[in-house]
Amino acid sequence: MIVGELRHGQLTIIDRIKETVRLAEGLSDSGDLSPDARARALHCLSLFGQRLRDMRAASVRAAGTSTIRCAREDTGFMSEAEEALGHPIEIISGIEEARLIYMGVSHSLPPNEGLRLVMDIGGGSTELILGQGPKPRALESLHLGCVRMTERFFPGGVITREKFNAARVAARLELRPVKAFFRGSDDIEAIGTSGTIISTERVANAIGIVERDLTYEALEELIERVIEAGSVAALTMPGLSERRAQVWPGGLAILIELIGVLRIDRLKVSDGALREGLLYDLFGRLQHEDARERTVRAMAGRYNVDEAQAQRVAETACHLLEQCTEAWQLTSPLAKLGLGWAARLHEIGLDISHDGYQRHGAYIAENADMPGFPRAEQRLLAFLIASQRHQIVTRYLRDLPRAWREPALRLGILLRLAVLLNRSRNQAEIPPVELSVDARTLTVTFDPKWLQANPLTVADLEREQRLLSQAGYELRYS
Repeated sequence: MIVGELRHGQLTIIDRIKETVRLAEGLSDSGDLSPDARARALHCLSLFGQRLRDMRAASVRAAGTSTIRCAREDTGFMSEAEEALGHPIEIISGIEEARLIYMGVSHSLPPNEGLRLVMDIGGGSTELILGQGPKPRALESLHLGCVRMTERFFPGGVITREKFNAARVAARLELRPVKAFFRGSDDIEAIGTSGTIISTERVANAIGIVERDLTYEALEELIERVIEAGSVAALTMPGLSERRAQVWPGGLAILIELIGVLRIDRLKVSDGALREGLLYDLFGRLQHEDARERTVRAMAGRYNVDEAQAQRVAETACHLLEQCTEAWQLTSPLAKLGLGWAARLHEIGLDISHDGYQRHGAYIAENADMPGFPRAEQRLLAFLIASQRHQIVTRYLRDLPRAWREPALRLGILLRLAVLLNRSRNQAEIPPVELSVDARTLTVTFDPKWLQANPLTVADLEREQRLLSQAGYELRYS
C-alpha cells in the first residue's frame, strides 16, 4: 500500500506499507486459491483496511493483477477481499498493469525525453513497456512470474544447473515473439522495478558484485552462487529476505533472459512501479486528466464514430439520468461516467458491420486494450453497448459484480431510450422529454403534438414496452 497527499498541487508520498502474500503460490491449475493463500491475503487486506480507516483516506484505489486475473470468479474471494479492505478492488488487465507501471516509474525518476525500456517481474506475470518521455509506446504482459517459474522448475525447493537451464530456456521461448518490439536501439535507458529486480540489485551490491545497476555478467555470477546452495532452504545471501529467497530462483531465470534477449548492457533500478502508478493515475482523475477519457476519445476516432450523433445520444442519456438519479440510486460517479462513455461509443460496431453492430461494439469494448479501464468497467461498457437495442443481453450483466447489476440494467434502459429518441440523427427533431421512475416503472412524457407528428417513434416505444417487460420493467409514455 502506498499513501500520498496533495500538497501545493503536487503529489507527495508519505508512506509505503508492504506485506508479502505470494497469492500466486496458492493458485491451482483450475483457478482455485488454496485456503492458506486466501487466508494470508484476507489478513493482509484487513490490516490495510484498518490503516485506511484510521487515516480516514478520502480517495482509494485497489487493484488485483495476474493471480486474480487467472483465478475463478465464482469462489467468493473477491467479495471477501473487498469486505476485508473496505473498498472496491479493480481487476486490471496485463496491458493496463504495464501502463500503470510505466507511469509509476516515469514519476519516480528524473525526466528523460529519450526512449525508456521498463520491466517488472511479478509473481505471476512480467510486464515490458517501451516508452518515450511520459508516454508508453509499446506494452506487453507475459505469463512469466517468479512464483510460477519457481514452482514449475524448482519443485520442493531443489536447485540444480539442469533445472536452471530449463527455466532459462522456457523464459527465452516466452520472450521470442515480443523481443523485436523492445530492442534495436542503442540509446534506450533500461529500467527494472519491483521485488525480484530490486532484491537482486540489493544482493549484488551487498556481496560486491556491482556498485549499482545490473549486468548480464553479474546475474551469471549470482546464478552460480544459487546453484551452489543446492536448495531454497540453504539459500542465504546478504540483502535477501527469507520470503524473497523462496521465489528468487525463478525470478533470476526470467531476469537474466530479459537482459540477454533484449540486449541490455546495464539495467537501472527504480523504486516506483504499479502502486505509484495507481496513485498518480488516481491523482490524474482528481485533476480531470482521466486516462479513461483519453481512451474513449481515441477509440471513437479509431472506429470512425459519428461524433455529432454520439454527442446527441450522450446528452439525451445524461438528461434522462439527471431526472432519476436519486429515485434509481444512480448516485455513483461511475454511473454518469459509464453512461456517457457508452453513449459516445455505442456505434463503434458500425465500423465492422451494420448488421448486429451492437454485438460487434460490445465485443470490442470487452476485449480491446483500454488504458485506464479495469476489467469490470470494460464489462459494464460491453453490457450497455450490447443492450442498446433489441433484447437486453443478460450474459454481460451476469459477468458484472453483483452490486453493479441492477444499476447497470437501469443505465442500460436509459441508454436504450436515448438511442431510440435520436434515431432521426437530427438535433432539431429531439423532443423535450420528462422522465419519472419508481422501482420498476418508467413514465416518459412528451409534448402531445410532437408525439402525434412522429408515429415511427410511437411504434418504437410500443416495441420497447415489450422488450423492457421481459427485463421486469414497465414503460409508460404519453
